[in-house]
Amino acid sequence: MCAKQVTKQPAKQVETTGHSWDGIEELNNPLPRWWVWVFYLTILWGIGYVIAYPAWPLIKGATPGLLHASTRADVDAEIKRFDDANAPIKAKLVAADLNAIIGDKELMAYAEPAGASVFRNNCAQCHGSGAAGVQGKGYPNLLDNDWLWGGDMEAIHTTITHGIRNTTDPEARYSEMPKFGVDGLLEPAQIDAVVEHVLAISGQEHDAAKAAEGATLFADNCSACHGEQGMGDRAQGAPNLTDAIWLYGGDRDTIKHTVTYARFGVMPNWAGRLSEDEIRAVAAYVHSRGGGE
Repeated sequence: MCAKQVTKQPAKQVETTGHSWDGIEELNNPLPRWWVWVFYLTILWGIGYVIAYPAWPLIKGATPGLLHASTRADVDAEIKRFDDANAPIKAKLVAADLNAIIGDKELMAYAEPAGASVFRNNCAQCHGSGAAGVQGKGYPNLLDNDWLWGGDMEAIHTTITHGIRNTTDPEARYSEMPKFGVDGLLEPAQIDAVVEHVLAISGQEHDAAKAAEGATLFADNCSACHGEQGMGDRAQGAPNLTDAIWLYGGDRDTIKHTVTYARFGVMPNWAGRLSEDEIRAVAAYVHSRGGGE
């Protein structure tokens, strides 16, 4: 019995694209059919998406699509949902006596996290994310108990509401230090003497002879704002010069610069930018950081 002879068919020759690199030719293999159909389906899906959802920008908006979907509207609706849910506690916060907020556990449970959010979005740029200020830059540390304008709830609320030395709120806290050097109110030698006196009352190394001379100059020119002992006056926003807390720095050169050129820090008023419940919430948050009185 003879075995059946099988004739092997020659492999079909694949055409080339005509491209050749260093003798290597590019074969024109067709794409798998499943890949081609998936590609066609993505095209159909894209066309459907453009029809169903907003897609093409126009002069005053975009094509709305058949579904009129809007992520912006979804976000607005979500914000409104939370606002409606928080409306009762916000109303209670606004109606509460400022000094009673700290002792109310329910109000503080809302005010602290709400105030933290307001602070990080609006205040952290100057006072730092942790409210410790920026040393040497004139941005106060809100964690200590050294306050230029007062650190109780009412004082903090007033400062946030109206700001400091701005030109947009007629009720902004306002005071201005004279430029003793620039305006020629004191001679350079007199400024040096005042600086030595400030170094002395703040417990730093100083020239005793010059400090004694500076004490008289200080009494004549500086005590009206900083007090006879240099302990400051919160009614005027005048800092205490006897401690180790300095808004711009307390070394000899920095104090001399301050006396010569003065300082004029500005804080914006937040009334109109923040709602009353937000101002009260951030005031409670700042007060609770550890330095509130």
